[in-house]
Amino acid sequence: MGLNVRQLRDLVVRPVLGSLALVEPGADSPDSERLILGTAAIESSFEYLHQEGSGPALGLWQMEPTTHVDIWVNFLAFKPQLAAAVSLWRTVGPHLANQLIWNLAYACAMARVHYMRDKHPIPSAMADMDAYYDRVYNAGGASRPGEFTSCYARLVEPFVGN
Repeated sequence: MGLNVRQLRDLVVRPVLGSLALVEPGADSPDSERLILGTAAIESSFEYLHQEGSGPALGLWQMEPTTHVDIWVNFLAFKPQLAAAVSLWRTVGPHLANQLIWNLAYACAMARVHYMRDKHPIPSAMADMDAYYDRVYNAGGASRPGEFTSCYARLVEPFVGN
Protein backbone atom coordinates (compact mmCIF):
# COMPACT_ATOMS: atom_id res chain seq x y z
CA MET A 1 0.00 0.00 0.00
CA GLY A 2 1.37 3.40 -0.97
CA LEU A 3 0.44 7.02 -0.57
CA ASN A 4 -2.81 8.55 -1.69
CA VAL A 5 -1.62 9.92 -5.04
CA ARG A 6 -4.44 12.48 -5.31
CA GLN A 7 -3.46 13.93 -1.93
CA LEU A 8 0.21 13.93 -2.89
CA ARG A 9 -0.68 15.86 -6.06
CA ASP A 10 -3.04 18.32 -4.36
CA LEU A 11 -1.21 18.88 -1.07
CA VAL A 12 2.44 18.62 -2.10
CA VAL A 13 3.13 18.65 -5.84
CA ARG A 14 0.81 21.48 -6.90
CA PRO A 15 1.80 23.89 -4.09
CA VAL A 16 5.51 23.21 -4.61
CA LEU A 17 5.38 23.57 -8.39
CA GLY A 18 3.25 26.69 -8.01
CA SER A 19 5.83 28.30 -5.74
CA LEU A 20 8.68 27.43 -8.13
CA ALA A 21 6.68 28.93 -11.02
CA LEU A 22 6.86 32.32 -9.31
CA VAL A 23 10.54 32.47 -10.27
CA GLU A 24 10.61 29.91 -13.10
CA PRO A 25 7.49 30.39 -15.24
CA GLY A 26 6.06 27.11 -16.45
CA ALA A 27 7.44 25.08 -13.56
CA ASP A 28 3.85 24.22 -12.67
CA SER A 29 2.60 23.26 -16.12
CA PRO A 30 0.34 20.21 -16.47
CA ASP A 31 3.25 18.43 -18.18
CA SER A 32 5.51 19.26 -15.21
CA GLU A 33 2.92 17.83 -12.83
CA ARG A 34 2.62 14.62 -14.86
CA LEU A 35 6.41 14.33 -15.08
CA ILE A 36 6.89 14.77 -11.34
CA LEU A 37 4.12 12.31 -10.45
CA GLY A 38 5.38 9.84 -13.04
CA THR A 39 8.90 10.13 -11.69
CA ALA A 40 7.76 9.28 -8.15
CA ALA A 41 5.72 6.39 -9.57
CA ILE A 42 8.61 4.80 -11.41
CA GLU A 43 11.26 5.60 -8.82
CA SER A 44 9.49 4.51 -5.62
CA SER A 45 6.03 3.21 -6.55
CA PHE A 46 4.87 5.81 -3.97
CA GLU A 47 6.09 3.39 -1.29
CA TYR A 48 9.83 3.46 -0.75
CA LEU A 49 11.63 6.21 1.12
CA HIS A 50 15.06 4.63 0.73
CA GLN A 51 16.39 2.63 -2.16
CA GLU A 52 15.95 -1.08 -1.64
CA GLY A 53 19.16 -2.97 -1.02
CA SER A 54 22.29 -0.96 -0.46
CA GLY A 55 21.61 1.87 -2.93
CA PRO A 56 21.90 5.50 -1.88
CA ALA A 57 18.70 6.92 -3.44
CA LEU A 58 16.39 8.78 -1.04
CA GLY A 59 12.72 9.71 -0.89
CA LEU A 60 9.75 9.17 -3.16
CA TRP A 61 11.75 10.61 -6.05
CA GLN A 62 14.77 8.43 -5.19
CA MET A 63 17.37 11.17 -5.59
CA GLU A 64 20.93 10.21 -4.77
CA PRO A 65 22.82 12.43 -2.30
CA THR A 66 25.51 13.14 -4.92
CA THR A 67 22.85 14.42 -7.34
CA HIS A 68 21.38 16.53 -4.54
CA VAL A 69 24.76 18.15 -3.87
CA ASP A 70 25.45 18.61 -7.59
CA ILE A 71 22.16 20.49 -8.04
CA TRP A 72 23.04 22.89 -5.23
CA VAL A 73 26.67 23.40 -6.24
CA ASN A 74 26.44 23.48 -10.02
CA PHE A 75 22.95 24.82 -10.70
CA LEU A 76 21.17 26.53 -7.81
CA ALA A 77 24.34 28.38 -6.79
CA PHE A 78 23.95 30.32 -10.05
CA LYS A 79 20.19 30.85 -9.73
CA PRO A 80 19.72 32.65 -6.40
CA GLN A 81 15.98 33.33 -6.84
CA LEU A 82 15.28 29.69 -7.62
CA ALA A 83 17.55 28.60 -4.75
CA ALA A 84 15.55 30.85 -2.40
CA ALA A 85 12.28 29.35 -3.66
CA VAL A 86 13.57 25.81 -3.06
CA SER A 87 14.92 26.81 0.36
CA LEU A 88 11.42 27.76 1.48
CA TRP A 89 10.57 24.06 1.48
CA ARG A 90 13.48 22.82 3.61
CA THR A 91 14.50 23.10 7.23
CA VAL A 92 17.88 24.17 8.50
CA GLY A 93 20.28 21.56 9.77
CA PRO A 94 22.97 19.06 8.91
CA HIS A 95 22.51 16.27 6.40
CA LEU A 96 20.28 18.26 4.08
CA ALA A 97 20.01 15.32 1.67
CA ASN A 98 18.26 13.30 4.38
CA GLN A 99 15.31 15.67 4.04
CA LEU A 100 14.64 13.96 0.73
CA ILE A 101 13.36 11.05 2.85
CA TRP A 102 10.88 12.79 5.12
CA ASN A 103 10.29 16.24 3.63
CA LEU A 104 7.98 15.55 0.68
CA ALA A 105 7.79 19.19 -0.41
CA TYR A 106 11.56 19.62 -0.48
CA ALA A 107 12.06 16.32 -2.31
CA CYS A 108 9.43 17.35 -4.87
CA ALA A 109 11.12 20.72 -5.40
CA MET A 110 14.50 19.09 -5.88
CA ALA A 111 13.09 16.59 -8.39
CA ARG A 112 11.55 19.44 -10.41
CA VAL A 113 14.79 21.43 -10.28
CA HIS A 114 16.68 18.38 -11.47
CA TYR A 115 14.60 18.50 -14.65
CA MET A 116 15.11 22.28 -14.96
CA ARG A 117 18.80 21.69 -15.53
CA ASP A 118 17.96 20.22 -18.94
CA LYS A 119 17.71 22.77 -21.75
CA HIS A 120 14.88 20.96 -23.55
CA PRO A 121 11.21 21.55 -22.71
CA ILE A 122 9.21 18.81 -21.05
CA PRO A 123 7.38 16.90 -23.78
CA SER A 124 3.60 16.53 -23.70
CA ALA A 125 3.29 13.10 -25.31
CA MET A 126 3.68 10.32 -22.75
CA ALA A 127 6.01 8.28 -24.99
CA ASP A 128 8.28 11.32 -25.34
CA MET A 129 8.05 12.00 -21.61
CA ASP A 130 9.18 8.41 -21.03
CA ALA A 131 12.33 9.04 -23.09
CA TYR A 132 12.83 12.45 -21.43
CA TYR A 133 12.69 10.89 -17.95
CA ASP A 134 15.15 8.21 -19.04
CA ARG A 135 17.62 10.72 -20.47
CA VAL A 136 17.41 13.42 -17.79
CA TYR A 137 16.48 11.80 -14.48
CA ASN A 138 17.45 8.18 -14.93
CA ALA A 139 20.60 8.55 -17.02
CA GLY A 140 22.50 5.30 -16.55
CA GLY A 141 19.74 3.87 -14.37
CA ALA A 142 17.89 0.59 -14.52
CA SER A 143 14.59 1.55 -16.15
CA ARG A 144 13.56 0.13 -19.51
CA PRO A 145 11.86 2.00 -22.38
CA GLY A 146 8.13 2.25 -21.72
CA GLU A 147 8.47 1.66 -17.98
CA PHE A 148 7.76 5.30 -17.07
CA THR A 149 4.57 5.21 -19.17
CA SER A 150 3.54 1.88 -17.66
CA CYS A 151 4.09 3.06 -14.08
CA TYR A 152 2.16 6.27 -14.76
CA ALA A 153 -0.76 4.36 -16.26
CA ARG A 154 -0.84 1.91 -13.34
CA LEU A 155 -0.02 4.10 -10.34
CA VAL A 156 -1.09 7.65 -11.25
CA GLU A 157 -3.80 7.73 -13.91
CA PRO A 158 -6.40 5.64 -12.01
CA PHE A 159 -6.22 8.07 -9.10
CA VAL A 160 -5.77 11.51 -10.68
CA GLY A 161 -6.52 11.03 -14.38
CA ASN A 162 -4.27 11.80 -17.29
